[in-house]
Amino acid sequence: MRTPPAGYIAQRRGAHGDADVGDDRDDAGALVAVVEVAGGGAFDLAGAEPGTAGRQQGSQDGAADDGQPARVGRADTCGRGELVTGGRKEQLDRGKVAARPFGPVTVAKSYRLLHAILETASDDQLIRRNPCRIDGAGKEESAEREIASLPAVFAVADAVPVRYRLLVLLATFGSLRWGELVGLRRENVDMGACVVRVIETTAELDRGGLVPETPKSKAGRRTVASPAELVPELRWHLDRFAAPGERGLVFVGPKGAPLRRSNFRPIWNYACEQAGIPGLHFHDLRHVGGTLAAATGASLKELMARLGHSSTRAAMIYQHATRDRDEAIAKALGGLLQQVRSEPADQAGEGI
Repeated sequence: MRTPPAGYIAQRRGAHGDADVGDDRDDAGALVAVVEVAGGGAFDLAGAEPGTAGRQQGSQDGAADDGQPARVGRADTCGRGELVTGGRKEQLDRGKVAARPFGPVTVAKSYRLLHAILETASDDQLIRRNPCRIDGAGKEESAEREIASLPAVFAVADAVPVRYRLLVLLATFGSLRWGELVGLRRENVDMGACVVRVIETTAELDRGGLVPETPKSKAGRRTVASPAELVPELRWHLDRFAAPGERGLVFVGPKGAPLRRSNFRPIWNYACEQAGIPGLHFHDLRHVGGTLAAATGASLKELMARLGHSSTRAAMIYQHATRDRDEAIAKALGGLLQQVRSEPADQAGEGI
């Protein structure tokens, strides 16, 4: 089986809001697994079966990126109209033992993407019906990760090499993704206005190549305000570590090369161990920033704009209560309780 061409997936994701795979490189294995389970191992979205020529989303002449017609192959089971049963849901759990492990959240996102692709294929009459009918397969079920405290974040910022300190701080207080940070250029940083413009990102491919991209959605292309307290750190970093020129990357390695997730991961893991919080993910910093923004009283719409989310479902994650905030609420409730208990009985009865 061949995986769907990246262009096809990206176009479909743009046309369907619920197809929200976060990282093509990390999710590719999960998508392959979902395709195999949904189609009994016989789906070929890259195009092979005769008589099933179709078109990619946005294409006027039905040609794929390589000039060949886009095709959707069908398994015999789909030709007979047999549907996927719930028994196959267990097969989607094999990500833990895959050559490149992936988790249930990645599987759920990949399933939603595949469902959206095949739903469009069904609407275009390329296939008779959408075979993605596994109940609950698109639902994300994962334990909520504990939000790191600000002292922990600064401990990691102090533990990483100094050239990466601002990377940690902007990921937290700007709630920026890894690809948005490594694709950030000098010309998109406005220290006077204390804002960062997210208009370019960088994706890292399986074979190690780096590909410049634009944000995945219209919401991802945004301007993010940063605390004024970060300006001195930002100016100091740009003077010493950023690549030269207006188009110079803000974050580069010691030799001036663009940052790669694979090369940065050992540095990150070591810093987390030194800070006493092993197991912290770099993406957790974005969650910290989103949660802090929600704690300031930001509305759901404001959170969506700041985080670059096009769906309320994603932004609502950050409106959960942090432990510190929950304790503050409990303390306030305790104060009200003490106030009621201290009032005379006759005064307490007046409000009834």
